Amino acid sequence: MSQVLDRRRHPVRPDLAAIDYQGRAEAGRFVEGEVMRVTADRLAIRPEPRADRPIDTEALRGEWITVYEQTPEGWAWGQLDTDGYVGWLSSDGLGPVAAATHRVRALRTYRYPGPDLKLPPLGLLSIGSKVTVTGETETRGLGYALLGDGSAVVAKHLVPVDAVEEDWVTVAEEFVGTPYLWGGRSSLGLDCSALVQLAAQAGGIDLPRDSDMQEAEAGDEIPHDDPSALQRGDLLFWKGHAGIVAGPNRLLHANGHTMTVAFEDLDKAIERIAASEWGAITRARRLA
Repeated sequence: MSQVLDRRRHPVRPDLAAIDYQGRAEAGRFVEGEVMRVTADRLAIRPEPRADRPIDTEALRGEWITVYEQTPEGWAWGQLDTDGYVGWLSSDGLGPVAAATHRVRALRTYRYPGPDLKLPPLGLLSIGSKVTVTGETETRGLGYALLGDGSAVVAKHLVPVDAVEEDWVTVAEEFVGTPYLWGGRSSLGLDCSALVQLAAQAGGIDLPRDSDMQEAEAGDEIPHDDPSALQRGDLLFWKGHAGIVAGPNRLLHANGHTMTVAFEDLDKAIERIAASEWGAITRARRLA
């Protein structure tokens, strides 16, 4: 009998699977897959090739994805390189691979058809998006990075792709006020685990995408019976929810209560959440 595999993490379907799973899983056929790059600003990843289905997560511009199938209807099924997430997305938002040199560090930045802020923007890139810088120039005293596709972004909004933030929680704090969006993974809207993932990523810490994965795998488990012993950067988990300890009795989380990224007194949050369907804290973890 075949092992039951998580559809979010394993590119395996009854009719199709990645070639790496040959001999390990049952499927109608096995394929190599084609590595492609996300060319849309954001690209929704869904559990089925249907636009009316809720999104699981989002891919950001410049990220790579291995595509195992493309349909005549314009859907692609593949696995995101950043965190291994598997799902369906629009083929229109994919293009040839290109090595990234920089990533967006500002919460968001406009992409222009040329190095001039007066030009109508081509799009809006979120923090974490990756770009290929081919040159730099200056217009009216403002520096611009010239990108491989001929567009331009404000240079100071970028950092080298391997840059690391000393205190990743400060990145999470910059999201305060950002709308809550189920499955969102950008500074235009995101959910609890995406806030944790994006901020930690800026600090050089790669985390899985969903809260249940983070609860099982992120860092090291620590006691959570005494909230006063928690440190800045510790992660707290409830059933289906994740939050960041920002300081003594201070919780930062993207949440459906305020429908934003917000600070909350930790003791009040614990009491409020315990009275809801999410219940008591299930685990606490400390990142390296």
